[in-house]
Amino acid sequence: METVLVTGGAGFIGSHLVERLLARGNRVICVDNFDPFYPPEIKRDNLQSCLASERFELVQGDIRNEGHLAKVFATHEIHGVVHLAARAGVRPSISNPALYQHVNVGGTVNLLELSRDCGIKNFVFGSSSSVYGASGRIPSRESEDSLRPVSPYAASKQAGELFCYTFHHLYHIPVTCLRFFTVYGPRQRPDMAIYKFTRLVDLGEPVPLYGDGSSGRDYTYISDVVDGIVSALDRKLDFEIINLGYSETTELRLLVSLIEQNLGKKADVRYLAPQPGDVPVTGADISKAQRLLGYRPNIGIREGIEAFIRWYKGQGNLCGSLDHYPRPQ
Repeated sequence: METVLVTGGAGFIGSHLVERLLARGNRVICVDNFDPFYPPEIKRDNLQSCLASERFELVQGDIRNEGHLAKVFATHEIHGVVHLAARAGVRPSISNPALYQHVNVGGTVNLLELSRDCGIKNFVFGSSSSVYGASGRIPSRESEDSLRPVSPYAASKQAGELFCYTFHHLYHIPVTCLRFFTVYGPRQRPDMAIYKFTRLVDLGEPVPLYGDGSSGRDYTYISDVVDGIVSALDRKLDFEIINLGYSETTELRLLVSLIEQNLGKKADVRYLAPQPGDVPVTGADISKAQRLLGYRPNIGIREGIEAFIRWYKGQGNLCGSLDHYPRPQ
């Protein structure tokens, strides 16, 4: 089986992808800088099941360091790249846009240049539904030609897509940009809504809802997203931008209600003003993914929340400790 380089491989999506690739026989090189955006020990825990595999190698490094990346490419025969490493978070990007530009754009260009030099057969870029901004067109289609990102994070992801196309055009690198729609499930980042709300409801702490609870997201379960990534890696398309979502919007109020039902506890909801950079609703048109990737998401929000809460409860005191995880802002 081919060797795949996964950047951000110790993170939420990345660690699930690494496990899937190892399970089917790939050799995997994982590059991650264990950034303290959330506790690095969480990421290290994510990879525990992978470390025993002789086909897995963990490289601690930053995608901004081209020299370090060049050594990784020079010492391994890499066939495909799945680039998931990024500075995450819509709201934090507003206070530090330069950092998001350096990591998400500069790091992507470094990887594209090395992929060009090394003749990489396929490059899969982890983009985001946030690039659509507040266009009002739901479901969002990849053919949308008037993207208006409303946060530096979203702008950095759109810039990454543009660089991917430029390198494809100039150097004929096969590239697939995957726009993820609110991925959730076991190992989700603790700052994201489902994990944050679950922890606060469980601990009896106030749950902040920005807006009136009518905002909606297309929540996509982690196993469905990994299916899409693996398919994109295997198909080796020319150049494509493809949505990966569940194609169903869930209101925030319903999300909190499902968490309450599965925890058996009542949320102490506090309504707050909408936040800058947030969009009111997301929803994916997945017809292109179905056609090109054979993508068929099958975990709906009710089943997905039930599975997430089972995982959360299985973590014991770890999930109940606010000292271990950052408090939501």
